[in-house]
Amino acid sequence: MDLDLRLVRYFVTVADELHFGRAAAKLFISQPALSKQIRKLETDVGGALLVRDSRHVALTPRGDRFLHLARQLLATADLMLREPTPHHVRIAHIFELDTSRVVADAFHTAHPGIRLVQSQMDSARQLTALLEDHLDVAIIRVTSALKAANPAGWRHELLRLEPFCLVGRPGDPRRPAVSVHERPLEVFADAPGTALYNVHGRYLSSLEQHTGLALRWLGNPGTFDTCHAALARATDSAYLLEFASYARRYAELGIPAYRPLELQPVYPWSLAWREGEQPDSVRAFLDVALEVAARQHWLHPERADGVPLWAPPEDLAVV
Repeated sequence: MDLDLRLVRYFVTVADELHFGRAAAKLFISQPALSKQIRKLETDVGGALLVRDSRHVALTPRGDRFLHLARQLLATADLMLREPTPHHVRIAHIFELDTSRVVADAFHTAHPGIRLVQSQMDSARQLTALLEDHLDVAIIRVTSALKAANPAGWRHELLRLEPFCLVGRPGDPRRPAVSVHERPLEVFADAPGTALYNVHGRYLSSLEQHTGLALRWLGNPGTFDTCHAALARATDSAYLLEFASYARRYAELGIPAYRPLELQPVYPWSLAWREGEQPDSVRAFLDVALEVAARQHWLHPERADGVPLWAPPEDLAVV
């Protein structure tokens, strides 16, 4: 039986979203129709690719292997159907965190004639997409585990150490810094043991182990507006451990953000690209990104006086 590429594309979209509703919206079909098509694909290939219940969607071991091959198949099909367009750069963003967007804006200013093709993916999916030639540059967290799982075919360079801040509640007093032990700490992230636990979650688990703190895991709303709405509904006293990208936006809305007193967690963002000779457009993007990092002092983040920087031991090339 021939494999239906349309069904393969449906499966990859569901695997990327891990949510049938969001995948159906991206594909412009109804959720029941999408579920039916995925079941047909599973029948065609003779096995379950996804596990789904009322709360989550996850890949089966076979689905994980199938996803890798499906991406390769679709990439080959796309190449067969289109002429190469060297005057673009394919990148991805992680929700509304600003590192990739600041670089994208600077690149557009410096090279307005080169088109940016932009997607949204987490670190693990960005690396997969990079290695399978769906992205030209990734901006991701590079860990020893990620390198061990993908030992060849790509290179990376540290771009930014993004600090975390402690975001208070509306009406809290403004102070430069607060203790991480003063109140319970909340995080917008999917907890260990859930289907959506990911690279960001593993970072936070390492922070828990290092500090002995028990974080409150709130799930991952993703976009800033949804995070802000959740914070605005809170009625108890706590601090939200948040990327500086979002903490600045909370502060602009009148919600104070503080530096932590005991240690300064930093999230290492790295540029990643495929090995080998790069097109001029990709080399230009890499150059602009490193120029932005130097200009913004991204490798030397602000912190409370004398507070050490901290990142998990598995993070590579962190000073």
